[in-house]
Amino acid sequence: MTEILQTPKLVVVFGGSGFVGRHVVRALAKRGYRIRVACRRPDLAGHVQPLGNVGQIQPVQANVRVRWSVDRAVQGADHVVNLVAILHETGRQKFGAVHDFGARAVAEAARSVGAGLTHISALGADLNSPSDYARTKALGEKAVFDTISDAVILRPSINFGPEDGFFNRFANMARYSPVLPLIGGGQNKFQPVYVGDVAEAVARSVDGKIKGGQTYELGGPQVLTFKQCMEELLMVIERRRLLVPVPFWVANIQASILQLLPNPLLTKDQVMQLREHNIVSDEAAKAARTLTGLGIQPQAIATILPSYLWRFRAAGQFQQRRPVADR
Repeated sequence: MTEILQTPKLVVVFGGSGFVGRHVVRALAKRGYRIRVACRRPDLAGHVQPLGNVGQIQPVQANVRVRWSVDRAVQGADHVVNLVAILHETGRQKFGAVHDFGARAVAEAARSVGAGLTHISALGADLNSPSDYARTKALGEKAVFDTISDAVILRPSINFGPEDGFFNRFANMARYSPVLPLIGGGQNKFQPVYVGDVAEAVARSVDGKIKGGQTYELGGPQVLTFKQCMEELLMVIERRRLLVPVPFWVANIQASILQLLPNPLLTKDQVMQLREHNIVSDEAAKAARTLTGLGIQPQAIATILPSYLWRFRAAGQFQQRRPVADR
């Protein structure tokens, strides 16, 4: 009898060319899915194609602010993943347009073709938050569940990994600056999560191994203050820098100027977010709506940071390591 070969399922990944996206695409490719990477500039997304076999990954043009492009991108999809987010507003890229309108557009497009949906939000999403970022993230979650009740929503804490915009940014700052700022004193808490663990959670949701209609909070194995994150970073890159507390009111003044830059180091909205802790809630932990609850062992920053921050050491990866007592 002739064996009938089934065509692998098609997964459309919005924002698949970004930092988290490339890890998600890699995880999906390893599982044999066909992947359509929907992004604004597919001509700049060639780096995702080598993550799979020849022809397995296809970048296509789509903008979540333009509904017809979203509808076109999801045609024939079996599952849709929405990773699109912005950290600051610029031009027509506004929080409401991307996080709220965009989330609804992707959800409605997925529903129209009968595809499953995995939506990436963020820890701290809150309809009552004074932060535009956090509030629009919550509005996006509401739009998703209003449209597809059995969608999977994942809320990661700060993602870290080789191309991250957090540890890399401060490590680069430490190369030139004798001080690193601790906004609000550096006592706000984070639960940094390895981007590979987030990608694995997304892939398992596409596999159908994660219960829909739920919001999952993804954090790493450690809860660290901002100050502790900076201390860990300095230990890895083997540099001594002063950690200087910056009161929120001073940071707010600085942000009002810095946010005028094309790629701002800090915005007033981000200062507002730093007033709140960014950690997994007790409710999510008790209900097993975490990485551990999903059967994923989260990686610690001490395990991963040295693998990519070595380039910020004075002599790179060949720098002779000093005894711990001398650091």
